[in-house]
Amino acid sequence: MGYIDDAFTKLKNNLEITKTEQDLAKARHAAIRDFVKVHWDLTDDFLTGSYRRDTKTKKLKDIDIFIVIDVDGPQGKFRDQSPIQVIDALETLLHRKWDGAHRDGMAVVIPYGPDDEVMSIDVVPAFEREGEGYFIPNPSAGNWLATNPKRHHELSIAKNEECGGKYVPLVKMIKGINRELGEPVSPSFLLEVMAQQLIKPPFGRYQDEIVLFLATAAERIFDVWPDPAGLGGDVNAVMNATQKRLAADALNQARVIAERAVDLADEDQEHASYEQWKKLFGGRMTRP
Repeated sequence: MGYIDDAFTKLKNNLEITKTEQDLAKARHAAIRDFVKVHWDLTDDFLTGSYRRDTKTKKLKDIDIFIVIDVDGPQGKFRDQSPIQVIDALETLLHRKWDGAHRDGMAVVIPYGPDDEVMSIDVVPAFEREGEGYFIPNPSAGNWLATNPKRHHELSIAKNEECGGKYVPLVKMIKGINRELGEPVSPSFLLEVMAQQLIKPPFGRYQDEIVLFLATAAERIFDVWPDPAGLGGDVNAVMNATQKRLAADALNQARVIAERAVDLADEDQEHASYEQWKKLFGGRMTRP
């Protein structure tokens, strides 16, 4: 194995959540879930999002918790009210224990600080949806969105197995590049949705797969990317035409750097190649 292959092995390890980080995140999300269950009637509560799918990049931010409200309990009344009311009620509840709790979109955020290993946790109220999935509040539009995060998790597991366990690390790498670029692709879940379709076995070297993904993603960022669970709206609906163009430009710029890095390694200039990769991964790329 060459120098760059070793560097990517180390990058993969650097992107993995450590046991200390896992234990801290577990203690915090368990405390939040237990607190809500004491005060509200729930039918379920579980982790969702990229943390649950193991595609979260560090530092840990926006760990998602779904609290599924019992429609027959005292808080069931919120299902027939405007979405902002359940968000406000949850904010009031969580603020009793966490002073910094504040609503942000369809969640209430509990922040722990920008220098903390677990920077924040998002608590999303939900109601069960007949058939499958859940309804979550969408205050900005004044309606309820259908979603099924458990299905997203199942799809991620299946794709990872299909790719010999290399899909999840690759998604983390792609998200790491997006973060280093200033997150032009939004939401970061869009990168996972695109990866689900664009990454195909047999899986090659991480560096080659990154080049291929960046090139294809830049071309197809303008496509419609629906919710893979078939319930929610288009995942890239939050980006307007200008934002998509800026994202495409950023992805293409990253592709040029990645291609240069691969070419340098092929020419046995591995240290020069490493410096190119470091432009895309920053401090996450360390010398082997």
